[in-house]
Amino acid sequence: MNRRTFIESSIATGILASLPTSTLAATHQISKVGVQLYTVRDLMKTDFAGTIGHVASIGYKEVEFAGYYDHSPKDVRAVLDKNGLTAPSCHVSMDIVENHWPETLDAAHTIGHTYIVCPWIDEKDRHSADAWKHIIETFNKAGEASKKASIQFAYHNHWWEFGPEPALGGKLPYDYLLESTDPKLVKMEMDLGWANIAGQDPVAYFKKYPGRFPLVHVKDFKSLPKVAPDQLASFKADDLIATDMTAPGSGIIDWKRIFAHSDEAGLKHYFLEHDQPKDPWATLTDGYEYLSTVRF
Repeated sequence: MNRRTFIESSIATGILASLPTSTLAATHQISKVGVQLYTVRDLMKTDFAGTIGHVASIGYKEVEFAGYYDHSPKDVRAVLDKNGLTAPSCHVSMDIVENHWPETLDAAHTIGHTYIVCPWIDEKDRHSADAWKHIIETFNKAGEASKKASIQFAYHNHWWEFGPEPALGGKLPYDYLLESTDPKLVKMEMDLGWANIAGQDPVAYFKKYPGRFPLVHVKDFKSLPKVAPDQLASFKADDLIATDMTAPGSGIIDWKRIFAHSDEAGLKHYFLEHDQPKDPWATLTDGYEYLSTVRF
């Protein structure tokens, strides 16, 4: 090393050493920002291809389906390819998981899904030990079949999974699902917004169950209600969705802190979601601008 190179290297080292740790750590970004198409479901009903094309024009690279609106897997794949998009995952109902799994896996291969997510467990199926045993068996069975097809099964939460369930001896259903399902067969798509509504820290779950969270929903709120844990099962979110849900980056959730633990979580796919946007395109545009530029 000559004198000039040594001096330049020493100066650079000194500058780096003087920077705050947070600055040095903020070197990661989301390379492929995604969106859950439930956000634009009304538009999808009337103009499937046009809506997906508009999503791509904003800059999104990945989409997650919540229904194909009577389009064949082949047609869905053609629309994605035309717009330079991929669809790593989709949401399907518990009925699909239980009764239509082989054909769902076939469709997933055609479209290009590598994850299939169950997003909801019906109220009637949550309040007995036998019902929960059946859920665990169903999820593990679906995960085993999908694994053989090179597809990962996952579950998506809402808020109620973080309220103590009497049928589980007071255990949180979310914890029960994580502990009782095979971690290789059943992953989690954590809805980070609903977890915050329930007063939970996603980072704590990332630390306790590393590698279990390959997908997340990025959902923000202008304020967070104070709901007691034992009230979460009966909590109604309609008013909150209409008034306080907002585009990521315009609410109060600390995304940089959460995303900084992405490697620990095993996080690969980030999907913006808004359940009831007044202006879907403004929400998607604002959310994309934030998620495509945030550093963590």
